[in-house]
Amino acid sequence: MLPLALALATQGPSNLSPVVNSDHTITFRIKAPNAKKVVVNIEGNGNLDMAKREDGTWEGTSKVLLPDIYGYTFNVDDVATFDPMNPEIKTNLIYVGNMVTVPGSPAEPWEMTSVPHGEVHHHFYHSGVIGDDRDFYVYTPPGVSSARLPVLYLLHGFSDTAEGWSVVGKANLIMDNLLAQKKIRPMVVVMPLGYGVPGFASHNSSGFGNRNRTVKNMTDFRSALLGEVIPMVEKTYKVSTKRTDRAIAGLSMGGAETLFTGLANIDKFAYIGAFSSGGLPSNKPEEVFGEMNKDQTKGLKVFWMSCGTGDGLIGFQRGFSDWLTKRGIAHKTNETPGGHEWLLWRRNLAEFSQMIFK
Repeated sequence: MLPLALALATQGPSNLSPVVNSDHTITFRIKAPNAKKVVVNIEGNGNLDMAKREDGTWEGTSKVLLPDIYGYTFNVDDVATFDPMNPEIKTNLIYVGNMVTVPGSPAEPWEMTSVPHGEVHHHFYHSGVIGDDRDFYVYTPPGVSSARLPVLYLLHGFSDTAEGWSVVGKANLIMDNLLAQKKIRPMVVVMPLGYGVPGFASHNSSGFGNRNRTVKNMTDFRSALLGEVIPMVEKTYKVSTKRTDRAIAGLSMGGAETLFTGLANIDKFAYIGAFSSGGLPSNKPEEVFGEMNKDQTKGLKVFWMSCGTGDGLIGFQRGFSDWLTKRGIAHKTNETPGGHEWLLWRRNLAEFSQMIFK
């Protein structure tokens, strides 16, 4: 049998992939004449078995899908494979794939539309706290403001890169569209690299398997965010330094970092949003936050957590919510159908951004 790289013959115009059909199904194709079995994994929808045509092209059409951006990966004889016809890459340090958009009518907040667009700036710096060279992204809204703008610090999940929220999450487009619809205030969005330990997310890393390393990951990230990133942002951009103009939110690992950082620094953040949040450094929140009570947290204007009911982390959200409720700490929770996926997190960002800086 030929190696996979040779077996994947060049695609022709009649074998385009992916094709978004008018009924909101997606047809996927890949030419692999020597393959025995090909499936495509579609984010939020599991595996779709593909059928082999006479020309060696495998083809499969999804069920009708809601308007969204779907990550997907081909599996050719148990080997994960990119779609060679699709340049849209779902960037990730471990789980790289492709993306395809099923458009909405009207357009969904994460779609490119003909509205004024802001800019995404890419910054690099050496972290003295963490001891590596790293990056962060900053979204600035369109137009020029005479006032200092509020800032949302937006954290990615485990295995994502610093560009996760802009490339995969489309945070900049969400901001552009909601701003054009006058549903949000103009704001700056800062998207830092969310690791406090170099190489914490990699194919060779133990990830969350090493407890001490996990705690260091969260603790050092918090120190770098507060001591390095925020001061750089406030020096470089025309932003407000008031706590009432500063929010923090994140997904999965970034949701845990949001709680770990935000609740310990209510003097710096007035808005907290945790999406599909991972667990804290301890199963006992009091070991993380001490005897936190409603008097200590009364300065929070918004404290919102959201998670999919099909997500294994829903148990953490429910348990932590109970802990907060017993202490009289005001917060709101949201549960929606779905799993641990970007399909929820884009919607979470769109919803949370409309709650803040009122």
